[in-house]
Amino acid sequence: MELKIYNTLSGEKEIFKPIHENSVGMYVCGPTVYSNVHLGNVRTFMSFDFIYRTLTHLGYNVRYVRNITDAGHLTDDGDVDNDRFVKQSRLEKLEPMEIVQKYTVDFHKVLDDFNLLPPTIEPTATGHILEQIELAQDLIAKGFAYESNGSVYFDVLEYNARGLNYGELSRRNVEELFANTRDLDGQSEKKNPQDFALWKSASPAHIMRWNSPWGEGFPGWHLECTAMSTKYLGEKFDIHGGGMDLKFPHHECEVAQGKATNGIAPVNYWIHANMLTMNGQRMSKSTGNYILPMELISGNNDFFEKPFPSVVVRFNFMQAHYRSVLDISNDAMVASEKGFQRLMEAMKLLSNSDFKPAEVSSFDINSWKEKCYQALTDDFNSPILISHIFEAVNVIFKLKDEKETLTGADLDELKKLLNAFVYEVLGLEDIEENNNEKLDKTLQVLIDLRNQARKSKNFELSDQIRDRLLAEGIELKDGRDGTSYSIS
Repeated sequence: MELKIYNTLSGEKEIFKPIHENSVGMYVCGPTVYSNVHLGNVRTFMSFDFIYRTLTHLGYNVRYVRNITDAGHLTDDGDVDNDRFVKQSRLEKLEPMEIVQKYTVDFHKVLDDFNLLPPTIEPTATGHILEQIELAQDLIAKGFAYESNGSVYFDVLEYNARGLNYGELSRRNVEELFANTRDLDGQSEKKNPQDFALWKSASPAHIMRWNSPWGEGFPGWHLECTAMSTKYLGEKFDIHGGGMDLKFPHHECEVAQGKATNGIAPVNYWIHANMLTMNGQRMSKSTGNYILPMELISGNNDFFEKPFPSVVVRFNFMQAHYRSVLDISNDAMVASEKGFQRLMEAMKLLSNSDFKPAEVSSFDINSWKEKCYQALTDDFNSPILISHIFEAVNVIFKLKDEKETLTGADLDELKKLLNAFVYEVLGLEDIEENNNEKLDKTLQVLIDLRNQARKSKNFELSDQIRDRLLAEGIELKDGRDGTSYSIS
């Protein structure tokens, strides 16, 4: 089946044609690591994790690049004091790179809890200062950028004057942008209000600073992604992704930078994931309608009646298409947990039960398989895929009750496909199996401690470990091949 992707640039679903056969270059804008990753971020990165998994499952060799923004993220080009890293470092009384390390670790831990695969390459903005300076120099040399008081700006009017179209990705009219924008305080060094910073001169009090041909300063926000994506994926690559909120100005600026420096559109397919709301309202710290990922998982919050495992949250997120707004609520999470439990019960039944193969199948496995792949290849439609998976779940329970039949070959095919769709593509995990693995490791620690006590002839401690475990229903059995356990 041909893969179709909704391309933000064209506003239509397009048949996916990779630049290099069977290979995909995909760049996704990563986190700005000045605070804890929020649940909306998790939803975005999970959407691209599903896309990454799907592309891999469909047989593509994917180079997945997701950056870490650890410098240069300004909320306003005109005020260097709006550097988020500097503001947070003052607030927490830490060095900026301590802030970066603290929240990068948090980001990785949270994504690992939600079973997101790591990208192929994870570059940082601070690790590519040289490339960003060289890119700014190239844009100046080509007349698309200018230096002003130690800062460098991209000239939007010059870009459009050469027949290019700033605003094409977000469908904004540049004349209207200029007409509706006032020149803000501190932005007088720009030629035009809509010009954006490639490099900013650092004030004496600014902590994060690097040497450049224009004096000490730091990179603007938009330049890093162009520098890193082209370095690792080339001047033109297949897919660029990110949250809907990045479409303008961030991705619009990336399009302009790529076209200006290389003379070609940098990306073939732009993919944007939609936002996450809670209880029908936008999540915001200022309104109090806000929750961190680990608060949802731990139950330490005022919005949900109980803790919800990360895999249930993932299942809930996968039930909405990545381009749709997803609203989470207590009722939605409870329903997702019940659905997830039924799915896992069916998966366990299919794996452990010795269903008797029939001579004829009452369920058309080939038609079902085709529908599943139609969902996957129709712009990565996870909710439709899940609806088809639950069609198979119903079949599994009917097999148990002998109300459906499958041949041996169809039974094997169903097992193979469901394992692929549920675990590999959707990225779900069995909670009980995960807990059993942890129990195995914990008991092995106790067995090793008991063996060490016996070796040291500390039989009192050895017997105490054995007896305490037996009191909890766990019997240790010493044998020729070592110590095993059974749970009663």
